[in-house]
Amino acid sequence: MEQKNIKEITGIEAANALVKNGMKLGLGTGSTVIHTVRRIGLLYQDKVLKDIIAVSTSFQTTIECEKWGIPLADFNSKEIGGSLDLTIDGADEVDPKHRLIKGGGGALLMEKIAAHMSASFAIVIDESKLVEHLGIKFPVPVEVIPEARVPVSQALEKLGAEVMLREAVRKAGPVITEHGNLLLDILFTKPPDPEALEAELNRIPGVVENGFFTGPPDRSLRPSLFIGFSDGRVERRD
Repeated sequence: MEQKNIKEITGIEAANALVKNGMKLGLGTGSTVIHTVRRIGLLYQDKVLKDIIAVSTSFQTTIECEKWGIPLADFNSKEIGGSLDLTIDGADEVDPKHRLIKGGGGALLMEKIAAHMSASFAIVIDESKLVEHLGIKFPVPVEVIPEARVPVSQALEKLGAEVMLREAVRKAGPVITEHGNLLLDILFTKPPDPEALEAELNRIPGVVENGFFTGPPDRSLRPSLFIGFSDGRVERRD
């Protein structure tokens, strides 16, 4: 089965299994979870799902929700009330402890806010995203304010990271996030400690957020996984 088809069946399976009437949903960003959004939209249009409301983590997801008529609110709205029942998102890498790298699509800040707001958290991926160690093959994004690009880069290099400014495609210059910031992509030659590094990166002045997702410090929030395989299986791991 082609990867695009694996992503589609995985995204659909997560929507079918998890989304219930009356839920407040966080909807993530990416090429797999977009199929979850479309499935939710179809079920909502067919009145199989009722009384749902969603917050979107990116322009991509917002536009898709608008296409399907999924009711949207912002993170601060009274309808949301500061908490979500469920967030469904994608990931760039997932290790055996269900720790993640996210932010390949540049929406890591809003994705992390949604994850921390949620009572439950699910990730939809294809099997290629499963790794033994995070941050060795796929870079960890670090969102920084533009004025801090150089000092943050130097601080990251002192931590042993190779640092690359993310460049835009079909646009001259760097990627600009939806909050007007830059993205530094970092790689390590040796496996890092994701929990320790997630906290340490955010202590660097000028860093807004980073792409390690290891769960809030006050509670465990390791996600359920929906993993699509080339033979057409979708496996759920809680």
